[in-house]
Amino acid sequence: MTTTPALPESSASTAIPGFHLYDTTLRDGSQQEGLTLSVADKLAVARLLDELGVTYIEGGWPGAVPRDTEFFTRAAGELELRHARLAAFGATRKAGVAVAEDPQVQALVDSGAPTITLVAKSDLRHVTGALRTTAEENLAMVRDTVEHLVGLGREVFVDAEHFFDGFLHDPAYTTSVVAAAHAAGARAVVLCDTNGGMVPHQVTEIVEDLRARLGEGSAVGDAPVRLGVHTHNDSGCAVANALTAVRAGIDHVQGCVNGYGERTGNADLVTMLADLQLKMGLELVPEAALEDSTRIAHAIGEIVNMPVSPRSPYVGQSAFAHKAGLHASAIRVDPDLYQHIDPREVGNDMRMIISDMAGRASIELKGRELGFDLTGEKNLLARLATTVKQREAAGYSYEAADASFELLLLDEMGRVPRFFSVESWRATSHLLRDGSLETEATVRLLARADDPSSRSVTIAEGNGPVNALDTALRRGLLETYPQIDELELQDFKVRILDSHHGTDATTRVLVRTGGAGLEFHTVGVGTNIIDAAWEAIVDAYTYAFHKLGI
Repeated sequence: MTTTPALPESSASTAIPGFHLYDTTLRDGSQQEGLTLSVADKLAVARLLDELGVTYIEGGWPGAVPRDTEFFTRAAGELELRHARLAAFGATRKAGVAVAEDPQVQALVDSGAPTITLVAKSDLRHVTGALRTTAEENLAMVRDTVEHLVGLGREVFVDAEHFFDGFLHDPAYTTSVVAAAHAAGARAVVLCDTNGGMVPHQVTEIVEDLRARLGEGSAVGDAPVRLGVHTHNDSGCAVANALTAVRAGIDHVQGCVNGYGERTGNADLVTMLADLQLKMGLELVPEAALEDSTRIAHAIGEIVNMPVSPRSPYVGQSAFAHKAGLHASAIRVDPDLYQHIDPREVGNDMRMIISDMAGRASIELKGRELGFDLTGEKNLLARLATTVKQREAAGYSYEAADASFELLLLDEMGRVPRFFSVESWRATSHLLRDGSLETEATVRLLARADDPSSRSVTIAEGNGPVNALDTALRRGLLETYPQIDELELQDFKVRILDSHHGTDATTRVLVRTGGAGLEFHTVGVGTNIIDAAWEAIVDAYTYAFHKLGI
């Protein structure tokens, strides 16, 4: 005999008042191609979602997915939620099966989750074609499962799958599914744009039509029907559709952090939160939590190994980045002239991008961002603007290489640090008789730039000429600068700038270096790819030593 687990004190019998911000990253978001979460990952993401202040966290489908079953078991002892309530996802009973005998329904109960979200067919075509059952049996499946779970003390939401498409096909039947779920005790019925094809005006019209069909004040019987919305981004309108549904009276929205999800993804929960709170005036989370949203979005991106897109609204690296010189001139007067909000409200920062479009105002603001007050330095700013344009024309790009730009700025100011001096370098590769490739590099340098007694010659082998040169350089500097052991070349990107020149084309190399509490990018350019890489690597160590105060 199966024993129903006891619920925590904050049990589902007590409804959570106000607006519901329901996250489904751990379930619907994990359906994204290439996104796989371990149980430890899911627990870590759940803690971050709780920090953000979401109302509900959908943990997965216990009983159907073994990893999700384990998640709920471990969550009971390892997950302490301060703000959110945990929800389990599952389906209504199977056609022709008594609800008390359906193992999937029992697995939802056994999960111990105080809230259970049931997916139910609301499009009659799916009822007859996919479930292969009758319209009446589908309604009975909804009623029976909701009543059963409510009777066990669970809070129940019903996701009306394919609601919007179903409503366009047969609004009377789709409405009857919503009414049946509510009458059986569902706390909210969530209208799902499962195929993601709706556009905002359709959402508004359908929600208003549904509310009219449900009756005055959207009530069935004596209680009002609480409606929610779950949108996908196939038409590029997921967030917009959710917002327009809220304007039409819906007060429960579902989404995924960073817009994760199958196909083109779900509505981005972080974007929705910022829009609802900053644009529509709803007080959903404390200001401090909203200010932490950029950090949380990026932290989740690292856990799931799907980094936040630089162009993500509010939290992307480029969300408040400015490139054109005209913009920079205005921003210097008033940052709000070219920004829709203060980026600090979501924990982000304004960022100036230095490129061949940059004028003196852009460079002045970029200098300020890096900690240099260039106010009134007209000649210096003019020289820097000219130098940047010339170097960008030669192939350099400082948009993603702040460290190289800071070194350029220091050079123009006569303050560029000289820690070491490279006299020469050489890299050779030999194809051996057994078919293997052997690479060796030699670096001659002064470990202390002006001290001839610090001269050394270092030879190192490596996995290719760049790795061999990097290894030889590091060995030559290690005794004088032991901090170099904490630094690591983390990424190495090569771009051919004029491919029509073939193998003698100009090459740009972007290097990301991290360690010792730093992470930054440097750039090198040359017709020789190894020379370009060498420039970026030397700049990287020079910049790191400067920032570490050596």
